[in-house]
Amino acid sequence: MKKPKIVAIVGSLRKDSFNRQLALLAREAVGNRADFELLEYADVPMMNEDMEFPPPEPVRRVRQVVASADGIWFFTPEYNHFFPGVLKNLIDWLSRPAEPGGGQVLDGKPAAISGASLGMSGTGLAQDHLVTLISFLNMKVMNFPRLTIPDVWKQLDDRKKLKLSDSATFLQKQVDAFLAFLQNNQ
Repeated sequence: MKKPKIVAIVGSLRKDSFNRQLALLAREAVGNRADFELLEYADVPMMNEDMEFPPPEPVRRVRQVVASADGIWFFTPEYNHFFPGVLKNLIDWLSRPAEPGGGQVLDGKPAAISGASLGMSGTGLAQDHLVTLISFLNMKVMNFPRLTIPDVWKQLDDRKKLKLSDSATFLQKQVDAFLAFLQNNQ
């Protein structure tokens, strides 16, 4: 079996966001068992049907990266009990066909979801909303285990960097489960 490719999509564009840091910790936990790439998409414009065909270059680029993935792992913060607008915008572009009458690149892709937040919900509500959307787009969602990290500030080191303590074993369980999920959904 070939080494799977996981594309991580972080729902925050902030350079040092807790969810970006969580994605990097997930990459470490995956190790050499899979190729793991963080999708950079800050340059993707707001979805606008006036510019849909031909799509802007940043949209073509992210579609190619996602199309090449064996699985997508979302790392989302929770803003007002929902996932961020930048993530919704990206998913809107990815859900559209690359050309009239074509298919979309998320169809059938296995997906995992994690998230960290300063609040007590640990992104559980945002994750549930995200599951609703990506299920509609025919992604194969690994609903268990999901990782929600509430009060993320309790797991920061003295430099305010994410250093999982209480949640480290849960991240490892999710890594192992997602790798098995990818293998079972090839």
